[in-house]
Amino acid sequence: MFTEDKLLPISALQHLSFCERQWALIHLEGVWEENQLTAEGHQLHDRAHEDETEVRGNLIIARGLRLRSLRLGLSGKADVIEFHRLADAEAKGAGVNLEGVSGLWKPLIVEYKHGKPKLDRCDEVQLCAQALCLEEMLAVPIPAGVLFYGQPKRRYDVLLDETLRQETESLIAHLHEMSESEQTPSAEHTQKCRSCSLIEVCLPKVTGGQKDVHKYLSRVIAETEANTQ
Repeated sequence: MFTEDKLLPISALQHLSFCERQWALIHLEGVWEENQLTAEGHQLHDRAHEDETEVRGNLIIARGLRLRSLRLGLSGKADVIEFHRLADAEAKGAGVNLEGVSGLWKPLIVEYKHGKPKLDRCDEVQLCAQALCLEEMLAVPIPAGVLFYGQPKRRYDVLLDETLRQETESLIAHLHEMSESEQTPSAEHTQKCRSCSLIEVCLPKVTGGQKDVHKYLSRVIAETEANTQ
């Protein structure tokens, strides 16, 4: 069990899954640069958090609820948690009581993302981490969640199966290891660098790989001298 002062942000999992160096620059070194993708993503999350609670008959929509897991050492905020009223026949062991309303309610986490579904599973991992936190808080199983992508403007159901849960818990353990090491990994230039808002800070083409610094500096000096002659 982790103490409160050792909790790490759930959002760090997506950064770590995308790129370990990006995670370190943001969460160890405090570096952040906005680009169009991140700005639009913030706007989408802000809209998701505009109202706190909404009731629509057998559906309660709660926005911006705080999440925490002392077992996993995580904390964060959910974009939206939908609570669906359960029929008596399906309520046993699957629902929770909510203050001020009758019946049992089944929680469903909805995470908002800018753009299109990704080829990797970083969004699914972040969603699963939120569900693991909420399961601990409510003591109720959460078998599925939802990812809403802003560009196609549609919801995608995500099954929180054992494979995804193991992948998520493994990444959480790695997150704590990386945080304790306090080491920023070296840069590695890949295709996904083009969409990273930190590319001008990271400079993966300059600092990445196994570049010989002396050869690089010699080439830059030679090019500079040639241009001044």
